[in-house]
Amino acid sequence: MPHRIGFDRERYIEMQSEHINARRAEIGGKLYLEMGGKLFDDMHASRVLPGFTPDNKIAMLERLKDDLEIIVCLNAKDLERQKVRADLGIPYEEDTLRLVDVFRERGFLVEHVVMTQLTDDNPIAHAFMDRLQRLGLKVYRHRVIPGYPTDIRRIVSPDGFGVNDYVETTRDLVVVTAPGPGSGKLATCLSQVYHEYQRGGKAGYAKFETFPIWNLPLEHPVNLAYEAATADLDDINVIDPFHLAAYGRQVTSYNRDVEVFPLLRALLETLAGESPYQSPTDMGVNMAGHCISDDEVCRDAARQEIVRRYYKALVEERREDLDDIVSSRIGMVMSKARTTTEDRRVVAPALAVAEETGEPGSAVELADGTIITGKTSELLGCSAAMLLNALKHLAGIDPELHLLSPESIEPIQTLKTEHLGSRNPRLHTDEVLIALSVSAARSEESRRALAALKDLRGSEAHTTTILGSVDEDIFRNLGVLVTSEPEYWRKSLYRKR
Repeated sequence: MPHRIGFDRERYIEMQSEHINARRAEIGGKLYLEMGGKLFDDMHASRVLPGFTPDNKIAMLERLKDDLEIIVCLNAKDLERQKVRADLGIPYEEDTLRLVDVFRERGFLVEHVVMTQLTDDNPIAHAFMDRLQRLGLKVYRHRVIPGYPTDIRRIVSPDGFGVNDYVETTRDLVVVTAPGPGSGKLATCLSQVYHEYQRGGKAGYAKFETFPIWNLPLEHPVNLAYEAATADLDDINVIDPFHLAAYGRQVTSYNRDVEVFPLLRALLETLAGESPYQSPTDMGVNMAGHCISDDEVCRDAARQEIVRRYYKALVEERREDLDDIVSSRIGMVMSKARTTTEDRRVVAPALAVAEETGEPGSAVELADGTIITGKTSELLGCSAAMLLNALKHLAGIDPELHLLSPESIEPIQTLKTEHLGSRNPRLHTDEVLIALSVSAARSEESRRALAALKDLRGSEAHTTTILGSVDEDIFRNLGVLVTSEPEYWRKSLYRKR
């Protein structure tokens, strides 16, 4: 049974590209388009808007490819903090290079990287800038501007945006994107608009950010899921007060756009004599709300995402010995969405296995609604057992059949414990898949099980212990949406990740 669809992908691509072209015509000059969220592999959008594919945005931009170029922004302070893109597990430096590669592979022009919030005492950022230049990219420096974003007189002056490098673009539509939030995309766009006018040109700004969706209610679960996703930034969704004052209509925005709107309006008024926008919502070009084909499906998916974000925050706080600030914020969002952890159907079965066996347990919900569990044994960890059980179900294999015999598992356990220094003899998910691949050379059932791996994509899973990084990566690569209880199996101060 396929997963339910609540979003019309093709309608979105058509409407969105047409709307961006219309905004370009309204601006009449170079348009700097800030792209919020992910340009491709937008996993959050694909989870809360079933039918939205991870490459939806870039597929839409391909219709405008010949007219646009891309600038990638990177916050120097994020390099100092060694920030990692959570959904991929890679640092922002590597994701910047990955973005450039993917854009170029799709035929987009991208040769500029802007390092924002740069100071002289950040050797990590300066070293990465040197690396980018050695790779043939053009790198530009944007400094910390005192008083940003409130001191408008200084910001819109030679001592503000004037100290930033000007990026010499060649096309009329310039998409500004980044590895993650807080990278300085808006400031880069506004700095460019300032410099364009200083050089006698004409330029404008617009924003393309999927969430929050402006024409959905403030506390629609899809918008609340965005609030949960940005809880670590302390962002909140708000009614756009400027839009309400200008048009008498309530629409959804979020705090950072509302806070920075006076700067944007003042900048455009200073440079062009007037602002085309009366509100933060006016700045946007997002058509996603018009492409929801089944609101109830999207509401359900968004509530599940909020619960997943809650468990993720609990695990992160346990791993890093942090206070429960983020999980408490998401707990408030869960209350607004009227959902609880009990609404995640895989939680109770996983906990029941752990209660019954006294060992870690797990459960996965497949596309047809079937829930498969896994328990810890002398041979397999609960995640590996759950994975094998799910594959047997999907492939129509007798659940009592051992896909991997104890004789095939024991040599792997010996290798782990006697030669590779592991204290845990049980097989993890990656080791099970390798063993299954070896068995497939002589076993029809193993071949059928491997062929069923693709059918796991989009499944929901839960474990009663915090997963190791290897298991996390395997589930991520398989497209399984997994959560965990914030508990370690064994109590110890040092943990190998």
